[in-house]
Amino acid sequence: MALSKTGELTLLLAATLTIMVGTSLAPGLYSIATALGVKEYAPLLITLPALGAILFAPLFGKCIDRMGSRKTLLLCLIGYFITGTGGALLYGPVPIALDRILLGGFAAGIMAAGTAEISLWYTGKARLGMIAKQGMAVEFGGVIFLFVSGLLSEFAWHSPFLLYGLGFICAVMCVLYIPATQVNRPKTKLRSQNTSKKMRHIMSTTFFAMILFFSLIISLPGHMSTLGFSSSQIGYLLSSISLVAVFAAMVMPRVVTETSERTTIILAFFSYAIAHVLFASSTFTSVFIAGAIFAGIGFGFSTPLLTHSTVEISSDTNRGHNLSRFAIAVFTGQFATSALELIHLPKSMIFYVCAFISVLCILALVIRARPIPATKGSL
Repeated sequence: MALSKTGELTLLLAATLTIMVGTSLAPGLYSIATALGVKEYAPLLITLPALGAILFAPLFGKCIDRMGSRKTLLLCLIGYFITGTGGALLYGPVPIALDRILLGGFAAGIMAAGTAEISLWYTGKARLGMIAKQGMAVEFGGVIFLFVSGLLSEFAWHSPFLLYGLGFICAVMCVLYIPATQVNRPKTKLRSQNTSKKMRHIMSTTFFAMILFFSLIISLPGHMSTLGFSSSQIGYLLSSISLVAVFAAMVMPRVVTETSERTTIILAFFSYAIAHVLFASSTFTSVFIAGAIFAGIGFGFSTPLLTHSTVEISSDTNRGHNLSRFAIAVFTGQFATSALELIHLPKSMIFYVCAFISVLCILALVIRARPIPATKGSL
């Protein structure tokens, strides 16, 4: 059996919902927060879903391993639709906080279950190519949803919540176009004991990659506004990062084939380092554009590949568990970047710190690749 093109589209559309958790409310954030009675906590509407993902990802990982990825995906899509659209009907800090946390949990479930479905229907280079498309869909979705949400915000404060209705549409498409019968493929055996160690390496790499990416999303608007850039110019630059990430994810499988997975990840962190240095050291528009290009390359070369690496080291018995751990790393990195707003340092200095973190990550990857020299008494 092979998944149809419509089934493939369903999985890609579901992947875009994970980026939409926060971006759907971003353009009209403060008017929405005021209407919901949480004006003082407006940024939490963006960051709380990441906390929910961290808390609930292990639960949905168990669901994938026990009841299957398709059923888990359907459950999370319906939950995403209810908590997402239902948020517009709530009022006050406690109900809103609980709703956003649950929404983030369902988003993590969608991420893990959607990737698990991809691992069932694709193998080898086809799997890497599909996961690369998944990364492209996430970034392209970020561009589209930011634009559409901005338009909806002009009509009414609650209009952006309609975007969460895509969860229901995806659920219907999942029922219609993703077969319930699992692919007739031999069960894979449990991987070696090194799997746990490899998974920890993937999680740590993913965590820092997310910090380096979302630090730009959080810090760039304030930094650029102090330099005299308009809101529209800031929006264009952030969108250009996502667009470059789409094309970078497109060519990433070829880069892996020509070099290696580790080299591609190193190139991603090298790109992040250059991007942060460019944003920190210049005020020229052309330099900022160059920084956006390198930032997009960093994301497109890292996140889809790390997702694929997680699938490759997993077996049928622990795939959901490992993908939930990957989701935890992604959303922990996102949540950790909110602390940047609490650091009383110039934005340019924050960029330099992030560039230094990028260099440390490159050194760690290089050292990890070196063989351990034999010593006396070793086998």
